[in-house]
Amino acid sequence: MNRIVEKFNYLKEKNETAFIPFVTAGDPDLDTTLELVLTLEKAGADIIEIGIPYSDPMADGPVIQASSTRALANGTKIKFIMDKVNKIREFTQIPLVYLLYYNSIFKYGSERFFEQCKEVGIDGLIIPDLPLEERAEVIEIADKYDICIIPMVAPTSKARIKAITNLGKGFVYCVSVNGVTGTRQNLNTDIKEYMDLIKSYTDMPKGLGFGISNAEMAKAYAPYCEAIIVGSAIIKLVAGGGTQEEILKRVYDFALGIKNAIN
Repeated sequence: MNRIVEKFNYLKEKNETAFIPFVTAGDPDLDTTLELVLTLEKAGADIIEIGIPYSDPMADGPVIQASSTRALANGTKIKFIMDKVNKIREFTQIPLVYLLYYNSIFKYGSERFFEQCKEVGIDGLIIPDLPLEERAEVIEIADKYDICIIPMVAPTSKARIKAITNLGKGFVYCVSVNGVTGTRQNLNTDIKEYMDLIKSYTDMPKGLGFGISNAEMAKAYAPYCEAIIVGSAIIKLVAGGGTQEEILKRVYDFALGIKNAIN
């Protein structure tokens, strides 16, 4: 069974909400990325998103865009990320998800990309710009390697939610607001109504992301979904600089606070 599916089944039995943090691969370097994954798991993360840096990340706000720029400047490439994930798998079996853009897969070669994902232990992909008309072909390859293509919906999706979630697997990435990623003080979306709408189209677990920046927000929205996703707030802590030990300590303390708040 895919690790993502297994994890959500386990959390459902325990009546717990999943915590899904995000890190950008190669920011500030790939060795720190490995340590961040292990630190986040230690703090209670249930699934971890690893962003593959891209030069034109349309769904990302300034914080994550900057992290991609730093990672690319460091020479971070997909093949190096794959090698590092392979190394991560020596230490943990936590579900791992890549967040990346379709052009990265296309340029790398779809079959080669999915085959390597399977080899190193990637469990799912979030592809914000994957066109609906291209999904069937991508999902066909993903299914062959037991990799979940995680659908993304937004408050504006409405009637399109059924088409977007159809054939998706793992969980639904529910974008909390219209716009790009980034920390916010509050969400102007009626989250309960939004989650109820998604639930009417699919029984997949719902992960709420974009804008959740602290433990208080995470606690407030956790009752309406099966997972809380936090990205920009963690990337800000990484960008704060200092030694690797200092970065890991900041991220651990923050992540532990989120995990404790939602369960």
